Amino acid sequence: MRILSLLAPAAALALPAFAPAAAQLRVDINAGLSQPLPIAVPTFPAANATATDAGTPADLGGRIAAVIAADLKSSGLFRPLDPAAFTTQVSVDDTLRPQFAAWRTLAAQALVTGTVAGNADGTITLACYGYDVFAQTELARQGFVTTASNWRRAAHKCADLVYARLTGETGYFDSRVVYVSETGARTRRIKRLAVMDQDGANHRFLTAGQALVLTPRFAPNSQTITYMSFEANRPRVWLYTLGSGRQAAIGEFQGMSFAPRFSPDGGTLVFSMAVGGNTDVYKMNLASRAVTRLTSQPGIDTSPSFSPDGSRIVFESDRGGTQQLYVMAADGSGQARISFGEGRSASPVWSPRGDLIAFTRIGGGRFGIGVVRPDGGGERLLTNGWQDEGPTWSPNGRVILFQRSARGGRTDLWSVDVSGQNERQVPTPLDGSDPAWSPLLP
Repeated sequence: MRILSLLAPAAALALPAFAPAAAQLRVDINAGLSQPLPIAVPTFPAANATATDAGTPADLGGRIAAVIAADLKSSGLFRPLDPAAFTTQVSVDDTLRPQFAAWRTLAAQALVTGTVAGNADGTITLACYGYDVFAQTELARQGFVTTASNWRRAAHKCADLVYARLTGETGYFDSRVVYVSETGARTRRIKRLAVMDQDGANHRFLTAGQALVLTPRFAPNSQTITYMSFEANRPRVWLYTLGSGRQAAIGEFQGMSFAPRFSPDGGTLVFSMAVGGNTDVYKMNLASRAVTRLTSQPGIDTSPSFSPDGSRIVFESDRGGTQQLYVMAADGSGQARISFGEGRSASPVWSPRGDLIAFTRIGGGRFGIGVVRPDGGGERLLTNGWQDEGPTWSPNGRVILFQRSARGGRTDLWSVDVSGQNERQVPTPLDGSDPAWSPLLP
């Protein structure tokens, strides 16, 4: 699923002559649910009637608007208005010169609109516009050309554009999630790799379930996944290539290897390996397959995660008597503990922004998702469920996805923003655990 091209604002979309004005609207990204911005996302009108494999432009216009509205609503920062309140349909001319007075009457502060056109080669062109209703100014505009089957990606791109212009942050809607899909009795669980869009759409299974799989993680290119598998009862680290479906073990080690994760440049894999009764963190150069041991303290050192610049690694260790978080340089030097709150701390993962580390807090019979600065300061809990664990960051570092288990019930995927607000369930067809969020798709 690749966006074929991006159209410059002056390209053949009959865009208005005025230049985009500086955004006067600004959404406080730290406010969470306190004041979501009222925003209108009407059906995108058809610029022509050329049919595509995914439907006519008129068919796609409503579906695209619904995806954009759902994306923006899911962030907790926007409140899309009910389309039933829209008194008239938007025309192609209206997308270029909106009837701002009508939208002000509905109390919309921002407007997202655009057009959909079918092209002779089977692709579609989506024109996306964002407006400040009260200032009557344009906030954003962009055109996207893609295959008709990729219409959802075009919608996510439009939502990302509007999110970025109104928050000042990069969007995160055009991304995927890989996770472990679970079914069967608790004592005989079937676990399969599954991948889907971040909103749960385009779901598919990657493995058949004959072998237990754990800890899937994306490479920076969003096309390769590393994971642990117990194929033939042999615990090994594997690479899976999306598209081709090719799978390959990364090597034979003298001990059990687990918890693999890529470096930011994709050239190194960091993981844990149990050798001689001790579990330590190792790294492997994927080109040369050279393996370097990074920790050597007695105990269990595991769950390593690189900082976004690749210079440091956070990991969990029980070397001090309980599970806690430690940070070290990428060469293993300068190891120092950074978690000091009550209970145990596990499964750390560094934010793509570099400012925070998410982790699982275990204590009092409960599991919660917390964040802490890399220097150990500012530690705080975002959730306090019975069993919330396994955090992973959105590509922009503003949202955390995690697994939540109910007492004796399902295990589902949930998200929460970095302020600790806007908890929401992400739909999966079966139980879901151990999620990993991809970078933005190329």
